[in-house]
Amino acid sequence: MKLGVHLVNFDFPEGRAAIGPTLARVGATAEAAGVANLSAMDHYFQLAGMGNGGAEAPMVEGYTTLGFLAAHTTTLELQLLVTGVTYRHPGLLAKIVSTLDILSGGRAALGIGAAWYEREHVALGVPFPPLGERLARLEETLQIVRQMWSPDNGPFEGTYYHLAETLNSPQPLRSSVPIMIGGSGEKKTLRLVARYADATNIFAGPDFPPGQVKAKFDVLAAHCEREGTDFGRILKTVLWTAPINPDAAGGIAFVAQMAAYAEIGVEQVHVMPLTGDPVRFIDGLGEHVIAALTQLT
Repeated sequence: MKLGVHLVNFDFPEGRAAIGPTLARVGATAEAAGVANLSAMDHYFQLAGMGNGGAEAPMVEGYTTLGFLAAHTTTLELQLLVTGVTYRHPGLLAKIVSTLDILSGGRAALGIGAAWYEREHVALGVPFPPLGERLARLEETLQIVRQMWSPDNGPFEGTYYHLAETLNSPQPLRSSVPIMIGGSGEKKTLRLVARYADATNIFAGPDFPPGQVKAKFDVLAAHCEREGTDFGRILKTVLWTAPINPDAAGGIAFVAQMAAYAEIGVEQVHVMPLTGDPVRFIDGLGEHVIAALTQLT
């Protein structure tokens, strides 16, 4: 099993001037520790329960952050976990991720979902349609992104998006930028994974035990069969929702918990430094977690 680190807290004691230097050290430390994937949130406002201060706590823009991390790393895969479909026009999103892939040397991935945080949309005047429409827009966005990352420069006519051209030059360095869809809705979201994605990401943790995760994978497998998709090629990832203490005892406990998820097919787990120093957190993962986690199959 591989490990990803998901950055969620930017409220450092030294203040906002420390965000850039700290993230630079995060990138270097993550690579030295053997982290496979480094991600950030895609939000305008901080979430309740992350850091201190709620919505007024620091929150950095996602793709700007990934561009910064690209300049301070050489091996990590970089993505947002996950981009909300409402935040950017699909054509612009395809262009942004293409640019990230080029500037990072072919290390970008697109994580995407239906979005949910209504407060920040209303606050900044970003349209927030009902869930059914957001899911329909998500499917059209996936179609547009795929078309823009192909030789087809022609138009796209959907219900919600109308593109006269899907020209995207330069194309990403990767012949196929991996697409991860976040969410576990059984009727629509997991169907979109089977139809369009390379990876799925769902919650895991004390409130989302292995049996519950396996049930989602079983639903995904059934969608894959109907869509003619090889279920085995879909990367199965989870976001660990609980705090982790990456010292010796905490690392052993976490790896023991993840063994049960490895048995049901989880191939990558993303963990969050919820509070404190993310560099120290990642150092602990490198010392006490990553080597043991890679032994899980």
